Amino acid sequence: MAEFFSNYGLFVAELLTLAAIVVVVALVVAAAAKRGGSQDGLTVEHLNKRFERLGDTLKRVAEGVQQGKRTEKQRRKEYKRVAKMGSDRQRIFVIEFKGDIRASATASLREEVTAILAAARDDDEVLVRLENSGGMVHEHGLAASQLLRVKARQLRLVVAVDKVAASGGYLMACVADKILAAPFAIIGSIGVIAQLPNFHRLLEEKGVDFEQVMAGKFKRTLTVFGENTDEAREKLKDELEEVHRLFKHEIGVHRPQVDLERIATGEHWYGVKALELDLIDEIMTSDDYLLSAASDRDIYSVSYKRRRTLPERLMSGAETLLSR
Repeated sequence: MAEFFSNYGLFVAELLTLAAIVVVVALVVAAAAKRGGSQDGLTVEHLNKRFERLGDTLKRVAEGVQQGKRTEKQRRKEYKRVAKMGSDRQRIFVIEFKGDIRASATASLREEVTAILAAARDDDEVLVRLENSGGMVHEHGLAASQLLRVKARQLRLVVAVDKVAASGGYLMACVADKILAAPFAIIGSIGVIAQLPNFHRLLEEKGVDFEQVMAGKFKRTLTVFGENTDEAREKLKDELEEVHRLFKHEIGVHRPQVDLERIATGEHWYGVKALELDLIDEIMTSDDYLLSAASDRDIYSVSYKRRRTLPERLMSGAETLLSR
């Protein structure tokens, strides 16, 4: 009887686990479908107006409705004048980049940069609000190359890090003319890592053979199921060291003031310490930077929405679930 209840308990546990997995997958698919439902297209928002609307809401309460109405009336007149005559004030174009392992936001970033370069004047500026913990080297290298297009056009490029710019995220940030960071933003992690499990001994114990046929000595170095050799490990280590050298070279080109040997250890630092190490230029949040600039410059948020495929939405949902 005890064995029956034990087996029954295991069966119920397995059933509940399977049900939980089904529910999680369904929620991920639903969330991914919801996020991916919008059409392709560029969205531009005049952030000065947003800031003013927020201020007006508070002023109506603090200063009275009549005073608020007078302020809004004056502002509407100014908006009509600008719409008719145009504005010669310097402009800041704001891009939001929230990174993941595959830097999937790069597809939108390239469209946003293209739109800005098509419309920008020589004295305009681009601000990238960057939140990126790093990931695949080639994907983040492409994202950094998109930001270099702004520099090639000789527009001022500012990167603001409110939360994190680490590893591939810092590879993107370092190309900027100026890097801002919040006091507790995570900066750095200038290193390269590769890791994977190996089930060779387990398969060998179970009498399972793993066959792998290659043309090219180093087509594959380490493997998950086969027996790894010291030669393969050393080859992968050499490849990682080469990527690390390229990473350090990019930082040296764009931020020659940093001590590469000091900062290229794979460590990360908070904003205040990163300032001491010359990894950033100023302690400031993106909000403070934009609000201070709004008094004499026109600020536009530029966002490109791209319809993602179902596999992309599923992968994004899975990555979000894992990160949580």
